[in-house]
This record gives sequence, C-alpha cells and structure tokens, in this order.
Amino acid sequence: MNYTEIIERFRQQRGYSRLEPRAALFDMDGTLYDSMPHHARAWMEMCREAGFEAEPMDFFMAEGRTGADTIEMLMMRSRGQHATPADVEHFYSIKSANFRSMPPVELMPGAPAVVQACIDAGMATVLVTGSGQTSLIERLSRDYPGAFGLKVSAREVAHGKPAPEPYLKAMEMAGVEPWQAIVVENAPLGVRSGVAAGIFTIGVATGPMPASALAEAGATLVFDSMPACAQAMPQLLRCLK
Repeated sequence: MNYTEIIERFRQQRGYSRLEPRAALFDMDGTLYDSMPHHARAWMEMCREAGFEAEPMDFFMAEGRTGADTIEMLMMRSRGQHATPADVEHFYSIKSANFRSMPPVELMPGAPAVVQACIDAGMATVLVTGSGQTSLIERLSRDYPGAFGLKVSAREVAHGKPAPEPYLKAMEMAGVEPWQAIVVENAPLGVRSGVAAGIFTIGVATGPMPASALAEAGATLVFDSMPACAQAMPQLLRCLK
C-alpha cells in the first residue's frame, strides 16, 4: 500500500500545507477492547425486558452513539415517543448492569501494539468514546499503561458521534489542530465523526461490518484487522511526518 500517495491525497483534499502527527485519538469499544459482542448482548437483554424492537446488528451499526442517543432511537422506533432523562437513566442502568454481569472482555488483538507505536513516535494518546461504561474506562490505566490520561466520554459532549464534537473536544484537550492528529476507529459512525473533524481517520474492521463500510463512511485508510494496523503503524507514522 502506498501510504505516501494516500497521505498526499488527504493533505490536498483538506488544504493542509503539512501534516504533523502529535496526537492519536482512539475509540474504545471494538478498537481497544473486543467488547462489542458483550455490548450488543447487554442491549438486547435490556430490549427484551423493555419490549423494544431490536436486532443485535442494530447495536453494531449504532456503535459510537452515546447511550442516551441509542435509547432515544429505541424509544422512537418502538413507542413513537422521545426518551425522557428518567428513561435514559433507567434503561441505561439496566444495560450497564447486564454488561457488568458478563465475563471480562479481552483486549483487541493488535491494539496494544498500535497504541505503543503512537507513544514511541512521541504522540499523545487520547480516548474518545461514546460509552459511559465505567467498568471498561477504569481498566485503561492497567491495560494500556502510560496511555489515555486524556479521555472524552459520553459525559463530556452534548452531541456524540457521528457529530464531530467528540474529536474536536479531544483535540482541544491535547492542544492540537486537525492536521496534527490521527483517529483510529472501527465503526462507521466513529469514522464519520473523525472525518467531520478534519482528521486523518484510520478505519479498522474488527467486527461483523465489512471494511467497505468504513471506506464508505469516509475513512482515509482502512485495514482489515487490528494486527494488520499494528504491523503498518510504524511505517505509516514515519510517512505522515
């Protein structure tokens, strides 16, 4: 793969005079952790209890949305009414309890190497997640030591993915501009968020959606797996500089 060509095309499309990667912005579920099957199951158990219409793929497709946005989607589809703050608190607490009752999720194979490559290149690493699942967020310092001191979660934004706000907030935290950052995402909504923020966005296919869905969402570069991304990352970062 000709990274130099891809990078130059991106630079010209965005009108950036140069790229200077100083911060790597990472999604969490399905990117750092192989957690999306657990999330989908936790949501489905809540939906069965509440009488919401849903299929597991709905939650893979909605990955990146805040819990409040997902509950709004379910309420409008099944009941034709907006979710109140009390609805959000009630249904998300059930979903979260379901998630916590499941066996611990594993790290996404290849993800630690991707993160380490960014750290080795002198980049800040920032978590950008639509999740409020504290059971995973609290594991980050143990599972990814030295990374993710900066975090943007559902609690820090008014408009979650696919809006650009989460990644704009992350860049503000890291003190960088769009031409100084990269995004690593595994879901179309997250890719759309990174692209809308003007960032070089890497899509990694780690779940049931094909890599083509990430390309269609606008990813600058797509890998078929996180190990493939890990293998390529050192060279890619050198080319970006």
